[in-house]
Amino acid sequence: MNIPKRFLTLERHIVENERKYPEATGELSDLLSDLALAAKIISLEVNKAGLVDILGFTGEKNVHGEEVKKLDEYAHNMLISAMSHGGHLCVMASEEEENIIHLPKGNKIGKYVLLFDPLDGSSNIDVNISIGTIFSIYRRKSKDDGPGTLEDCLQKGSEQVAAGYVIYGSSTMLVYTTGNGVYGFTLDPAVGEFLLSHDNIRIPTKGKIYSVNEGNYIYWDDGLKKYIKYLQQNDKETGRPYSARYVGSLVADFHRNLLYGGIFMYPGDKKNPNGKLRLMYECNPLAFIVEQAGGKASDGYQRILDIEPKELHQKTPLFIGSPHDVRIAEEFVQGKRDL
Repeated sequence: MNIPKRFLTLERHIVENERKYPEATGELSDLLSDLALAAKIISLEVNKAGLVDILGFTGEKNVHGEEVKKLDEYAHNMLISAMSHGGHLCVMASEEEENIIHLPKGNKIGKYVLLFDPLDGSSNIDVNISIGTIFSIYRRKSKDDGPGTLEDCLQKGSEQVAAGYVIYGSSTMLVYTTGNGVYGFTLDPAVGEFLLSHDNIRIPTKGKIYSVNEGNYIYWDDGLKKYIKYLQQNDKETGRPYSARYVGSLVADFHRNLLYGGIFMYPGDKKNPNGKLRLMYECNPLAFIVEQAGGKASDGYQRILDIEPKELHQKTPLFIGSPHDVRIAEEFVQGKRDL
């Protein structure tokens, strides 16, 4: 029986997808369902944030020395609470915590690892710009008769079994992949369910948009400066100039480019040689998603998913989006192309 797209819920989609694999145990499906529930609760708080005493700073700083906002802390705690009791995880790690997060004593230990950025783009909270949650799931590497370890968290992005993000904007949308295509679900507040709204998302091979903080231009290497000038040149044959669109919220910028095509960049520069984005919490999950949608993700020299992580909060430059656009960016960054 074919279910009309508008009636296909996230949970039903997960179950239908799982049935394609006879060896599936249902654990990953349950884990994704738990994440969806946490996303609904966080969405509820985000949508009423202007009406309650939840905006603003807590007075604390996170591991990166950044001031923690109240909604950041709420999302972080909600995810830990929602994911600790399902029995599917052995360990978690969050962008807001310096060390790995063990499950409470007495909880059932599972075979999966969860890494997450609880509220990406939180500097935009107080001005009502779209923000998001990013998550990444791996299978544990350590023995399955005890708590998970740091080794379980420090896996290459190519080892991910699922990844996704939730964007809290004019509507709340969850986008995810388990390595078999990318699917988007929009939360219908009337029924409290994520409904399939974007089936089998494919990013255009080439876009018309570039997203980068040009306020850092003076700190960039010459190759990147030339690439930006290349995008701004008028050339009808190659579809230039491109339009600049930069929100300053990674999830929002990535989501737009995933649907419309283009490139998002957060390069390394003279102030931050490795950029500012975190490999494990931001770059790996979005790289997995974009590749499943036919796109490309690079640090300028190599595939993001091939980077061997050395630490939980490792940073990396990021060039992500339509494959043609990322490939041209790599050529400029590597000095293989000139204006």
